[in-house]
Amino acid sequence: MSVIPIVPGPVASNGRLATLGVVGGGQLGRMFVHAAQALGYQTAVLDPDINCPAGRVSDYHIAAGYDDEQGLAQLMQRCEAITTEFENVPAGALATLAAHRPVAPAPQAVAVAQDRIAEKAHLAACARDSSVGLAPYVPIESDADLVRVPDALLPGILKTARLGYDGRGQVRVADRAELAAAWARLGRVPCVLEQRLALRDELSVIVARGADGTMVHFPVQRNLHRDGILAVTEVYLGNVPTALAEQAIAATRTIAAQLHYVGVLCVEFFVVDDGRADGALVVNEMAPRPHNSGHYTIDACDVSQFELQVRAMTGLPLPAPRQHSAAVMLNLLGDLWVRDGRPVTPDWAGVLALPGTHLHLYGKLDARPGRKMGHLTVTAPTAAAAREMALAAAGRLGIAPWP
Repeated sequence: MSVIPIVPGPVASNGRLATLGVVGGGQLGRMFVHAAQALGYQTAVLDPDINCPAGRVSDYHIAAGYDDEQGLAQLMQRCEAITTEFENVPAGALATLAAHRPVAPAPQAVAVAQDRIAEKAHLAACARDSSVGLAPYVPIESDADLVRVPDALLPGILKTARLGYDGRGQVRVADRAELAAAWARLGRVPCVLEQRLALRDELSVIVARGADGTMVHFPVQRNLHRDGILAVTEVYLGNVPTALAEQAIAATRTIAAQLHYVGVLCVEFFVVDDGRADGALVVNEMAPRPHNSGHYTIDACDVSQFELQVRAMTGLPLPAPRQHSAAVMLNLLGDLWVRDGRPVTPDWAGVLALPGTHLHLYGKLDARPGRKMGHLTVTAPTAAAAREMALAAAGRLGIAPWP
């Protein structure tokens, strides 16, 4: 993919602002819109929800489905370049857009991330090249596949090959009977069975890659998930052993390069117990977009993941980001707005009274359990201070503490 630099601000030739498009109107699209507008671009969002978070702040909102022909045509007509905010946009729709406008990431890269079977094959090849592990797995697409599952993969986790995220489409299984029941409950759709590993830690790495192959990365993020949803991200010097951090960064760069990726990419890793002091690194999955674990970059780095997304898709320079503050990020789920079955307002005044707190609410109108409503980033000069304030904020919000 070649990208002609799209200059921010007024375009002299026609007297109008360049417009960037994003398919998907959730919170990632909203933060992309803010970053694009800060650089002087207009924005257009394609999303069927008239109240979607990104559409409410964008210059243009095309309220249409992701595969709606008229909606796609409107997006192409308005925009000089287009991106996506989540991986479940139909790859065919992105291909239609890419036939007429620069689209980053490319439809082929998004298609790999949409299918766990294709994704596992790509990650397996990259893992061999970068000396990281991959959780043992097998695809399950038929009754014959179910019968051939090796005993060593149980207990395991059965995951739908498509449309799974935030713990959805995943079932823990202990034996063959539970595996068969789980596959039936998931509708006998194509799945991947992964061996359940003894996890010590969860990490993620975010890179941005330009069409010319230039690639930059953020520091390695240490993550805590609860019920399959990211709860806490910690990023500061020493949060991950140096050797593991270097290995994770190298593997992520390999994965992006071998996809000929353009844009922002996140790769998630597990650290598993293998008898060594630091454990062993295992690649888990990738997200072809900015990632929840990178939201801290808005407040703790000199360039955010969303600005790098704008820069990559427009062919602008990609500076190596610098983290200027230790950071802890808390996900704010809809559960915080309900207590003892009754609606409540979280103690924002108490949280914002704490030094270094940065509150981001996404403008969603309906707070539901498990729904991402916002995030809170706590920054401080030291890791200890950031953790102390983040734990204090969590206490005021009713979020359980973490180790």
